Amino acid sequence: MSGKKYADALKKYDRDQFYGPADAVRIAKGTATSKFDENLDVVFRLGVDPRKADQMVRGTVALPSGTGKDVKVAVFAAGEAADAAREAGADLVGGDDLAATVEGGEMDFDIAIATPDMMPLVGRLGRVLGPRGLMPNPKTGTVTTDVGKAVEEFKGGKVEYRTDRYGNVHVRLGRAAFDQEQLDANFRAVLDEIQRAKPASAKGRYIKKITVSATMGPGVRVDINRLKPEAD
Repeated sequence: MSGKKYADALKKYDRDQFYGPADAVRIAKGTATSKFDENLDVVFRLGVDPRKADQMVRGTVALPSGTGKDVKVAVFAAGEAADAAREAGADLVGGDDLAATVEGGEMDFDIAIATPDMMPLVGRLGRVLGPRGLMPNPKTGTVTTDVGKAVEEFKGGKVEYRTDRYGNVHVRLGRAAFDQEQLDANFRAVLDEIQRAKPASAKGRYIKKITVSATMGPGVRVDINRLKPEAD
């Protein structure tokens, strides 16, 4: 977004004000004026210390309205599991051959799934997959014996999330072209999941800040006092 377009977007709302979730989504959606189809994203600032293993917030959430993106899925599997992955629509399926492709630097996929028996092989790819957030993990349902179901879920709008080193969780809500109801439904699903995932060891206020924005637009702040109460 050009400087002028960004400035115009800022005129559409009061940056110093906090908005209810639906209003924040509506305003952020209205700032998406680029020629390409922008995404709408939400960032949660959490009161956790990601350096402590018991305060790492990580998991998956199924977006009821989907992501609006054609998600490419790679599956490390063999035999019947590989057949099930292909039938479910996986884009890449393999074992040693797929590992060799990844080691060679070709990672044209958004999600990697593996059967448990493939993890010794996949584990050797950690230095390549890890930094890109593509390492399969049981906590996110990407290490599973039912790879067919996992492929269908991620293709259908299931997304991963995890805290970064600053305690932020970034999740895509969908395309800015989605209607208001679709985006609201996705926001509620993400909020419910983040609240559900609150670590028992987290002290003080858990959700400290929420910002919604279009890909090229400014952030719109959500009034966290207007959210439903956090569970103790």
